[in-house]
Amino acid sequence: MKTTDFDYVLPEELIAQTPTEPRDHARLLVTHMDSDVREHRYFYDLPEYLHPGDALVINETRVIPARLLGVKSDTGVPVEVLLLRRENATDWEALVRPGRRLKPGTVCEFGDGRLRCEILENVLETGGRRVRFMYEGVFEEILDQLGEMPLPPYIHEKLQDREMYQTVYARTEGSAAAPTAGLHFTPELLDRIRSMGVTIVPVLLHVGLGTFRPVKEEDVENHKMHSEFYAVSQEAADTLNRIRKNGGRLVCVGTTSVRTIETVADDQGIIHAGSGETAIFIKPGVRIKAVDALITNFHLPQSTLLMLVSAFLGREKALDIYREAVEKRYRFFSFGDAMLIE
Repeated sequence: MKTTDFDYVLPEELIAQTPTEPRDHARLLVTHMDSDVREHRYFYDLPEYLHPGDALVINETRVIPARLLGVKSDTGVPVEVLLLRRENATDWEALVRPGRRLKPGTVCEFGDGRLRCEILENVLETGGRRVRFMYEGVFEEILDQLGEMPLPPYIHEKLQDREMYQTVYARTEGSAAAPTAGLHFTPELLDRIRSMGVTIVPVLLHVGLGTFRPVKEEDVENHKMHSEFYAVSQEAADTLNRIRKNGGRLVCVGTTSVRTIETVADDQGIIHAGSGETAIFIKPGVRIKAVDALITNFHLPQSTLLMLVSAFLGREKALDIYREAVEKRYRFFSFGDAMLIE
């Protein structure tokens, strides 16, 4: 498969710059894996497509204010450090700009020196750097005060409220980007879903920026996914296995939840508890072992996320649905509308 096989034309004005308010008033395109029937609904209609005994699998990761703007200590040149993954108490993997000027040994400072970091070696996997922070106090508190939310580059408007880029169930800090399909849920909608006998099961995957980037390799098979931290508790695994055994479906909220479940599922679809790093790449031809349905947003052309959607639907059908979404003026990407694949 060629990366260009997953391209489509998207008018720029369909890239959502702000979330829908209320969250659950986003549009919902419902499509079925075993037919060509498509329905155009709203996200608050989602309970009509869930069944008592199903599991709704959510990713409870929380986005950190990972974008730090500062200066080089010696010259005052502006710099940007975007945190990707924590390695220990002081060291992070990060993307830095301007990359050519930030050679190993360079020191940067933020907040008039309240937080400083030294650039260490290159990280070949991401094209980033390893950086070491120097500070007094609690790092998370300093980051909360000095950092900005790491919005994708196609969003040009600044958030008035950071919580707009968090799901209402976000709990465990560590993501460099939001699991955006979950942004459509409200507490009231979740209560409706629970009350109808659907079990909401949290898992964890800290989202890295590599998930959202277009694939640069000409041949899809040559693309290497960046690894991300995941965790599935024993309670979550037991619950999901019981639901599957009793005939319920696993309905995943977002591609990150799919990647988590498919990482820990064996060939029989049994879910195993565990944690670690996953670089799973789900694309057409990869068998989906445990996930029955997917709630997701509309993704970037030539991205691994569009390839994952195509694993459920087939490439041609997925692209045809995207063309219809463009014709119907759906809103795309992180703050855009949603699709249910069942």
